[in-house]
Amino acid sequence: MAAKEQGKPLAPANSYHLRSDEEEVIVSSHIKLCQRKYVMCCGCVSALFLIIAVTAIVLGFTVFHVKSPRIEMNNVTIQQRPEVANGALRSDTNVTLLADVSIKNPNVASFKYGNTTTTVFYKGTEVGQGRTPAGVAKARRTMRMNVTVDIVPEEISVVPGFTKEVASGKLTVSTYTRIQGKVKILMVNKNVVVELNCSMTYNFANTGIEEKDCKPRVRL
Repeated sequence: MAAKEQGKPLAPANSYHLRSDEEEVIVSSHIKLCQRKYVMCCGCVSALFLIIAVTAIVLGFTVFHVKSPRIEMNNVTIQQRPEVANGALRSDTNVTLLADVSIKNPNVASFKYGNTTTTVFYKGTEVGQGRTPAGVAKARRTMRMNVTVDIVPEEISVVPGFTKEVASGKLTVSTYTRIQGKVKILMVNKNVVVELNCSMTYNFANTGIEEKDCKPRVRL
């Protein structure tokens, strides 16, 4: 009877310590694994943001950087030739200049510009003006336009030294062309002003333009 009432032997106390140590090792390993994954995840996200930032900076200074449009006066012709009588221009006819102007847009976006004004000067005095309607120079394209300018004989004839210069067979005038517009890149509008100063000499003998010299200027 006493043998039947005898209970099962208790587990050794050190077995609980063994299980507790094993659980701590497992938990510790799991925590370290999670930490490594977290660090790797943070590293990947940081690297991604760094790549995006570097790419944006590179594109901002190269592809998406607003570059200066180039303006050039290719040719100038006399549509209506001046008629000289007694060393002066006839007042009943205007002198018409036709300027072939090109605008080269090196940007990745279009260059939209307003009305273009070309002014003709003789010895610092304005003697004629022409206008060209607004337009668009497409991205990385060169656009050409014709600018017609009428010189008023009454205004140029009264400038001191005009009669003497006409008698020499040549007449030197200067032109000023101004184009103002915008280049829009990545929702940002950049104002651009393109200017072109030219000086040229008209030869009455061969009715042609000689010694044309142009200097462009761009303001962003």
